[in-house]
Amino acid sequence: MHKPYEGVRALVIGGSIGGLTAGLLLQDLGFAVTIFERSSSELDGRGGGIVLQPEMLRWFRERSHLTPADVSTATEWLRYLGPGNEILHEEPADWSYSSWSTLYGALLFDFSRTNYVLGESAVDFVQDSDEVEIRFASGRTERAELVVFADGISSVGRERLNGDVPATYAGYIGWRGTVPESQVSRDTFGLLSNALTYSFATNTHICMYPIPGPPERLSAGGRLLNYVWYRNVQEGPEVDEMFINKLGARSGASVPPGLVQDRYVQEMQDAADVLAPAATELIRRTAQPYIQRIVDVRSQRMVDGRVAVIGDAAFAARPHAAAGTAKAAADGWALAEALGRSAGDIEAALSAWEPAQLRTGNALVDRVGRMGERAQYLNTWAPGDPAMRFGLHGPRGGGVHTAPR
Repeated sequence: MHKPYEGVRALVIGGSIGGLTAGLLLQDLGFAVTIFERSSSELDGRGGGIVLQPEMLRWFRERSHLTPADVSTATEWLRYLGPGNEILHEEPADWSYSSWSTLYGALLFDFSRTNYVLGESAVDFVQDSDEVEIRFASGRTERAELVVFADGISSVGRERLNGDVPATYAGYIGWRGTVPESQVSRDTFGLLSNALTYSFATNTHICMYPIPGPPERLSAGGRLLNYVWYRNVQEGPEVDEMFINKLGARSGASVPPGLVQDRYVQEMQDAADVLAPAATELIRRTAQPYIQRIVDVRSQRMVDGRVAVIGDAAFAARPHAAAGTAKAAADGWALAEALGRSAGDIEAALSAWEPAQLRTGNALVDRVGRMGERAQYLNTWAPGDPAMRFGLHGPRGGGVHTAPR
């Protein structure tokens, strides 16, 4: 592979899935890449599900030591369940999934831990015509010719480029959880194990699908059934109190497994009867559900000189299109391609890369906003509606997406 940036240094701020993907692609261009992650430990404790869209699978198809089949599970149906588990709509629709920890571990293995630095929080940067200097809370400073911020929804990079742009609360939260397939009834296993499955009620809905079970169990029976249940919670003291964890710490974005206050878990489980019985069973068998605040975040700028902001750091979209990791991966691939075309001119490459990424980010936030309104407030998301399919750039393939085999 041609490496036009051999020996040129790049820093990636944020070591999650988007940051690792960007780091790998920059390495392939010849950059000497160091990734800085604010957490003091690796991020492999997160087990939530990810729908694997083509943008995220591309690394495993083209460049990884692993194949898509090594990191994913697959289903063959799209299914909507009614109040008594009756099938309201069903059609062939191949999708593939992974768990957050499976994907993170695979990408980190490909990148290697040698230049993956933990426990460093970036706080600001300055730049001149040749380099960017990053300052960290520890007092550390680093210089490089390129800096990519992939530091998530609370991004220092986004704030630096756009000012204080607060996340806009959508008016509902996502309850998330996983249950081993072996722990559900035969009827529930039969309905959920080979399908992307939805259940709807007034002003609420749940999405369910199987993901790899630990340790990397990909076959039916050894996997986890993953779900996101969207519930409306009014903005203000009510939702703010939900995001105070058992230790008394306040969180803006999520409360992890095991730390959600027990009274909220109990109320959620008691309320699950509004859903199809298979979904109700899944919720009530979850050992440690957790919550996510559903928000919209937009950027006006993703580039400043030699600095770029990608993924959720630039645009955070509601999960309804299952496009968060796909957006981060697409940003990284487009950035690498722009740099490869630029004959070594980093600033020109970033300037050329930015407009299309801004358009994609805004279009995605717009679309998932409409999807959320229809599901949570208007109650107009009908079973099988082709406009409501997953996809980064719009409903993909009328709902049918070929899973890796």
